[in-house]
Amino acid sequence: MSPTSPTTTLFVDGYNIIGLWSHLRQIRQRDGLESARHSLVDALVNYSAYQGFETCVVFDSQYRNSRGQRETIANHFYIHYTDFNQTADTFIERQCALRQRHAHPLGDRTIVATSDRAQQLTVVGYGAEWMSADQLDREVRRAKQQVRHRQRSSPKRSSRRFLSSRLDPAARQQLSKFLKGL
Repeated sequence: MSPTSPTTTLFVDGYNIIGLWSHLRQIRQRDGLESARHSLVDALVNYSAYQGFETCVVFDSQYRNSRGQRETIANHFYIHYTDFNQTADTFIERQCALRQRHAHPLGDRTIVATSDRAQQLTVVGYGAEWMSADQLDREVRRAKQQVRHRQRSSPKRSSRRFLSSRLDPAARQQLSKFLKGL
């Protein structure tokens, strides 16, 4: 994406989403919070890539006694762990305020995914869009289905493009032995 193109940044209140998506709650109960975080990140990496979003999943220091840190997971995808005693809400709200002050004239968008009502009102006041946990879940599932549909309907690559596929079975077996060093 060129520097002059508008971007969409998605901020996700990680623990809020984990607490509200039933499959993530089940993972958290069965396998622990770390597994639920990984499952959320996996789902959002694919969704964000499909949508072309820059995404920041924010986990507050509720379960960490350390300084805040940012992990780069993929191009345009980050996880931010807040500073000790800072909530994800305050981090996201501050980012929305900063983005509003430095608004890009080409229509950059900020979307916040949370079902925390107070946070919804605050971020909308800063000009961000709001997406509920349920809406995000539906969007992620829809994107996943569309990717699967595209993969099924796209023409399959021909295995005939490889030389080995054109060989008779005896020659293929000989080639296999050669490649294995026999």
